[in-house]
Amino acid sequence: MDIKTFRELIGWTRDLHAHLARCLSHCSTRNEEERARALLDYLATRESEIERIVNEFEREADTNALETRVYDYLSHHPIKTHRTCDEPYAKLDFNGICREVFDFHGQITDLYQTLAEKAEIPKVKELMGSLLAMEQNESKRLARQIGRMDDL
Repeated sequence: MDIKTFRELIGWTRDLHAHLARCLSHCSTRNEEERARALLDYLATRESEIERIVNEFEREADTNALETRVYDYLSHHPIKTHRTCDEPYAKLDFNGICREVFDFHGQITDLYQTLAEKAEIPKVKELMGSLLAMEQNESKRLARQIGRMDDL
């Protein structure tokens, strides 16, 4: 995807979370391990919630910040994810699913971090900083909840 503005970038990351939610949900019924199925269901719900949160950022952000041009960061550091859901999570165990999902969130966090650091316009820096904080908080929340699941 050719992303030109921060609005398009935020929409793209929102769509990545939505796609991951659908893929996790789809795979949850196909995984043979009960614990993995429960994890996939939980993660699908959280990814849908993160999609909603990112959508709110886009809805409430400063219009000028959203229309600011994004320089070619994505062409040099593409986010790797299962863009087609060929049931990759159905074949993974609990720990493999965790690794994949945390890697995905790490890539989004790195993207927001880099863009926040490079931003020269205060409103864009604030927007990217807020998205970065949200992504970091959601990742911590996932880690806590998954840790509790792992304790059971």
